[in-house]
Amino acid sequence: MNRKLLASVVLGVAMAGTSALTGALTPTQKVADARANFNLDAMVPKSFAGWTVDTSVVPLTPDPTQKELIAALYDQTLSRTYVNAQGQRVMLSIAYGGDQSKQLQLHLPEVCYVAQGFDMLKDRRDELDTGFGKVPVKRLVARQNSRNEPITYWITIGDKAVKSGLDQKMQRFIYGLSGHIPDGMLVRVSTIEADEAGAYKVQDRFVEQMLAALDPQARTRLMGAAPKNG
Repeated sequence: MNRKLLASVVLGVAMAGTSALTGALTPTQKVADARANFNLDAMVPKSFAGWTVDTSVVPLTPDPTQKELIAALYDQTLSRTYVNAQGQRVMLSIAYGGDQSKQLQLHLPEVCYVAQGFDMLKDRRDELDTGFGKVPVKRLVARQNSRNEPITYWITIGDKAVKSGLDQKMQRFIYGLSGHIPDGMLVRVSTIEADEAGAYKVQDRFVEQMLAALDPQARTRLMGAAPKNG
């Protein structure tokens, strides 16, 4: 067998092996299919701990292009504004996608807000102690004209709250090794407020009170398997 023919055979075998390996490692089973059904609108109470829904303020409304993307990415979304007796308002947005494959990933607020004309002024990682566990969060400040909007959000991939970016990809990869496609959740709270430090305190209190109002199963849905305090 001459060298060219041998090289062709070796290359062909390598390509076939790569193709077979890729096929074997391509996840096909959705984690969501084995989970109990749930409804975001019913799961999150419309009133709790002095917070009630305020229909006069609508959270960030996506433009038509964004709406098409959201419809493709998510199976369920929830958008509400809550107000308390002190007149403090918190906008809550939750998005759930049953398929977190490479093609269908959570659409992060950093991208969503900028796509709709906001300037992203600040972007940092933080950890939110919810009283039920610590959750890795992102703290953002987005601005459009006179609207200054501090934002806190976190994501879950499968049964775990993870940092966006590399940890998000790693969690998807770990599921993929076992042939599973994880589901995902994005929970975002924001306020229209010039004082970002004060806004984050209000948001943190709102999140803790909201989680306390959920039953344990719903709380785990929103938080993932957050590490316990202590």
